[in-house]
Amino acid sequence: MQSITEIKSLRSQIKAWRQQGLSIAFVPTMGNLHQGHFSLVEKAKTLADKVVVSIFVNPMQFGANEDLSTYPRTLDQDKQGLADLDTDIVFTPTVETIYPNGHAEQTFVDVPGVSERHCGGARPGHFRGVATVVCKLFNLVQPDFACFGEKDFQQLQVIKAMVKDLSIPVEVIGVPTQREVSGLAMSSRNGYLTEAEKDQAKVLYQTLKHAADSILEGELNFDAIRNKAITDLTEAGLVADYFNIAQRDTLKPATLKDSDFVILAAAFLGKVRLIDNIQVSI
Repeated sequence: MQSITEIKSLRSQIKAWRQQGLSIAFVPTMGNLHQGHFSLVEKAKTLADKVVVSIFVNPMQFGANEDLSTYPRTLDQDKQGLADLDTDIVFTPTVETIYPNGHAEQTFVDVPGVSERHCGGARPGHFRGVATVVCKLFNLVQPDFACFGEKDFQQLQVIKAMVKDLSIPVEVIGVPTQREVSGLAMSSRNGYLTEAEKDQAKVLYQTLKHAADSILEGELNFDAIRNKAITDLTEAGLVADYFNIAQRDTLKPATLKDSDFVILAAAFLGKVRLIDNIQVSI
């Protein structure tokens, strides 16, 4: 596995692969890798001849009071895990490499509509940061395929919209959420939780499943489903940030005319913000 930090070296290798007619799959990450990330790499390996993984904690997508300074960084461990999967390149640029003029003066990408609700409403500017860095990484790696986890479902839809709107020649692949035995979605932020809190946090997925079951059983009073879910989360000791039922592709509020839904939720357990979702079709 090659470990590359500089853009010039990355582009040189990408050019050499292209001259050999090889295809490339890409997995962008912020590190602190777990089985959820590794499942993306495993999927990428089935899609292309070569796999590039980036590790970059992107300051542009963190708000003023969010956990940029304390976000877990485990680079040596991450590299070992990627090497074990026979990853071809791990790209680990510095902030100065990605934003040489500082991210405040960086040209940015905004994806309207799909970015504006859910996490976009709760974290202003977050998806601008995500779209900007992913667009830049796509330009650097020039992949044929890019793999993203469905746990960050809104992020996945934002990237799909960006690729379509800007005519970026990459196929965006969503990969199913990896879960703990309890059902808790795997996340780097789970490392902030104690074992007791992890057990408590499983209620988030349980609540999503109950809401999905209600829809499948013909309950289409979305406000009632939402209110019950928030009550259940509160009684379990979580503080709901949002619990929304949306049309799956547009992420607009669900209507009775829709048949494909995604239920998106974010909740705090102490200072840790957890997100999850479940898809349902009727």
